[in-house]
Amino acid sequence: MPLVVVLASGGMDSCVTTAIASEDHRLAMLHVAYGQRTEQRELKSFHALADFYQAERRLVCRLEHLRQIGGSSLTDARIEVEPANLDRQGIPSSYVPFRNAHFLSIAVSWGEVLGARKIFIGAVAEDSSGYPDCRPEYYAAFNRLIVAGTKPETLLEIVTPVIHMRKSEIVRRGIELGAPLHLTWSCYQGEELACGVCDSCALRLRAFAEAGLVDPLPYAVRPSYLRGKSAQP
Repeated sequence: MPLVVVLASGGMDSCVTTAIASEDHRLAMLHVAYGQRTEQRELKSFHALADFYQAERRLVCRLEHLRQIGGSSLTDARIEVEPANLDRQGIPSSYVPFRNAHFLSIAVSWGEVLGARKIFIGAVAEDSSGYPDCRPEYYAAFNRLIVAGTKPETLLEIVTPVIHMRKSEIVRRGIELGAPLHLTWSCYQGEELACGVCDSCALRLRAFAEAGLVDPLPYAVRPSYLRGKSAQP
């Protein structure tokens, strides 16, 4: 099977993307830490996923400059993580300016060295926080950049298998594939208990509820329509 690079944050979307990639590919899994609030918890989930899928290679990189640049509630302690507002218009404070370009650049460099053919990333556009670097046209443009900026024999392509899915569809697809969603972490600010009030927690909890399932993660706060339900996997 061909080797591919999978960008994995340790969250639900990247877990299901890894499950999809693993069906027909050998895995080289890449995680990028950038000084985010839940850096250590995400790294723990990444290693758990890499172990689960028996990744042939794994690489952990750290981009300290994204924390130094700031401009995001994920990397700057002076900026408050906004409470969930699933009807919000505009871009939330959790957006890390042009973050995915940094991640993809590392993936392209590593993929070119490894002779990989694809880079999988779990970007979601349809049912997410509205980050501009999660749009399909962004990845189409980056694929053109790869062609322009790599060796002629390099045949790398970014693949975004969940980009048009709703979060509930991602949950269902993960269950179909036997993805270990209990190993993942999505919260923007909690590392022991998921806060339950940030955008990422709200999107994830809503997704499980719409899928008719219970999220296995422990939450400090669960929305009223989920209270009383078991939190067991």
